[in-house]
Amino acid sequence: MKYHARIFIFGLLLLMPLSASAAAWNIDADHSSIGFSIRHLMVSNVRGNFDRFSGTVDLDDRNIIASKVTVTIDPASINTRLPKRDEHLRGPEFFDVTKYPSMSFVSKQWRRDAKGKLKVTADLTMHGVTRTVVLDVAPFSPETADPWGNFRRGTTAKTTINRKDFGLDWSKTMDNGGLMIGEEVEITMEIEMVKAKAN
Repeated sequence: MKYHARIFIFGLLLLMPLSASAAAWNIDADHSSIGFSIRHLMVSNVRGNFDRFSGTVDLDDRNIIASKVTVTIDPASINTRLPKRDEHLRGPEFFDVTKYPSMSFVSKQWRRDAKGKLKVTADLTMHGVTRTVVLDVAPFSPETADPWGNFRRGTTAKTTINRKDFGLDWSKTMDNGGLMIGEEVEITMEIEMVKAKAN
């Protein structure tokens, strides 16, 4: 590449707004979901969601390790589409939402693995217990303008936890020796974010 061409490209990079690479974003809960899947009777998976949550993402595309995410979840908003089961899950044998009214997810480290895939290590606090988890995070979508003057991006994040690590120990053993509900829980976050507006 010729010298003048390199200078021209470098100049264009300098003129690019920093907001395109480093920016604060608010999670749009109306267009996002935090869901989970757990084995039932060892034959199928039951899925559910938490309907109330909020969060922020400080995303730096040029220096991904400087990024941060914080999410707060209301465990009382659990929804498995079966009211009786949801009441049981809110009670003392599971989330005990009266005693533990909040869950949180706070990142500690962002990194890319040897294949370039994004990994986010975070503290997950649930049922009064904090454990370290690692999320596999899909590439963030390009910044897109919506019809209402906002800028949006999105991603998908997944992890698997053992519920017993968080003190969610309730279960029953079936006649065949299997558990009524599994111990591993797959968590999937479908996240859409809106860029925070400058003050």
